[in-house]
Amino acid sequence: MPAEPGTVLEVAASFGFVRETNYGRLFDVRVEPRPGNLAYTSRRILPHTDNPYRDPVAATIGELFAGPGARDYLGEPVTIGEHMLQAAALAEAAGAEPPLVAAALLHDIGHLRGEPSRGGQGPPPQAARPAGSSPRPNTDTGHGESGARWLGQWFGEAVTEPVRLHVTAKRYLCAVDAGYFGLLSAESVRTLSLQGGPMTAAEAAAFEALPHARDAVSVRRWDDQAKDPAITPPGFAHFAPLLEALARP
Repeated sequence: MPAEPGTVLEVAASFGFVRETNYGRLFDVRVEPRPGNLAYTSRRILPHTDNPYRDPVAATIGELFAGPGARDYLGEPVTIGEHMLQAAALAEAAGAEPPLVAAALLHDIGHLRGEPSRGGQGPPPQAARPAGSSPRPNTDTGHGESGARWLGQWFGEAVTEPVRLHVTAKRYLCAVDAGYFGLLSAESVRTLSLQGGPMTAAEAAAFEALPHARDAVSVRRWDDQAKDPAITPPGFAHFAPLLEALARP
């Protein structure tokens, strides 16, 4: 192991997420003449968990990227986590505002959680369906709805609404952009029929009136581009500070 400061963090980050605590990302265990902490003594420390009450948002989401995020992405040539990281990198490169970068990063968080819309309770009644929702929330569409709902415990609508609407934005683009359908992957074409197909003119007009429709379309376009196995995006740790800064206290 090299002796340069910070090397152990680089090694740890190469295979997992380094959790930030009130001690920082690295705690230096050493013996001091006048210790103020058990870790600064030569006494034996049994296996234990520090700060079990702490569960920062980046750590919680990072665990999903490190676990379920390593799964194949519905027939695409990248994993789900790689896909989401690529989308965030595209948003960042485009100069998007932090909430929109976060939305691009988290747009498929519903897939990582493996939760259908409404926690497996089936589709909501027609009258209760939020504006811009797909007519079949219990199919592949459900991951946008459930992901946005889960993220709402930490983030505002500037993050959660583009996540909720990114599937609906595919239906919108298929209706208004003549060249868009040809850009879709085979898997996206397959799920389009499950998600309701291209919008009608009336549906497209209603979608355009939604406050976060434009951002949802941006996330959708990055979503479609973020499936390149030749690209290695920044790791989750790169985006973790952005999430912590955006999270509500």
